[in-house]
Amino acid sequence: MSIVALTFVLVAGIVLGMFWAFVLRPERLAESALRRRMRTAQPGREKVYLGVQREVERLSNVPVINHLLASRGRLVVPIQRLIEQADVKATVGVVVLSSGCLGITGLLVGQAWLGSVVLGLLPGAVAGAIPTGYLRWKRSRRMGRFEELFPEALTLMTRAMRAGHTFITALGMVADELPQPIAGEFKLLHDRQNFGFPVAEALRDFGQRVPVLAARFFVTAVLTQRESGGNLSEVLDNLATVIRERFMVMRQVKTKSAHGRLTGAILAGLPPVAALALSVVNPGHFSKMFGDAAGVQLIIVAVCLQVVGALIIRKIVNIEY
Repeated sequence: MSIVALTFVLVAGIVLGMFWAFVLRPERLAESALRRRMRTAQPGREKVYLGVQREVERLSNVPVINHLLASRGRLVVPIQRLIEQADVKATVGVVVLSSGCLGITGLLVGQAWLGSVVLGLLPGAVAGAIPTGYLRWKRSRRMGRFEELFPEALTLMTRAMRAGHTFITALGMVADELPQPIAGEFKLLHDRQNFGFPVAEALRDFGQRVPVLAARFFVTAVLTQRESGGNLSEVLDNLATVIRERFMVMRQVKTKSAHGRLTGAILAGLPPVAALALSVVNPGHFSKMFGDAAGVQLIIVAVCLQVVGALIIRKIVNIEY
């Protein structure tokens, strides 16, 4: 066991050291240089603006990795969109390298602990999915908060337009008055329109950047009103009422499905917890399982069935509203 622990510490130290030297340190140096350039930038200096824009669009501060990722557009675009939606200060290169380093570490540790490369693939896959799982969790929390504040934003815009302000001014008022994350998204929408983007294009980009059904309703309503005419303040007021009623239904659904979700969590977590407790209480039981080919096959089948069962339970208790 001491050899396994020493191997884990050695591999983790090497991976973390390489990650700091080739990813984190260049990222921090480039960020510091970019901040200095932006502080010294003045209006009319187009070369500085274009240079800063190229720096912002870089996928990694390591030239080789940046060139490699730039040629893999289909892989990069979803990760880049996920980073933007989660509002995390990281580049695509950091996410990809983090997933690779964690996956290799999990594979080596799993192979050393379980004694099989095939069994080591499972902890390697789980460890490699940690960065994207964290980004998805951050995005889910941020979008949930956005959806909660969205009716207040619509109400504020409605009152502002009824008081005589324009639609663009109402967007700026939402960005100034409401908290994050809704303030940042509306500020970006407001600034893009002020910097020359057509309103329709800025709104469509807003709908793609915010994967919330209420935001898409908002974009559709505004674009429809601009093409066909009508009272926009009344349309937004009705939309805010619909979103609030949808939240009431959502809370009722969560209340009625709480028992099923709790039962599903217990059923999904009980087998791995029982296996871990049994391996601590009676280590010889699992050593026989890993030492026999039939035992390894049974473990693989059990893990696959456990994953399938957890997905089925999640599908049952996850009620769309």
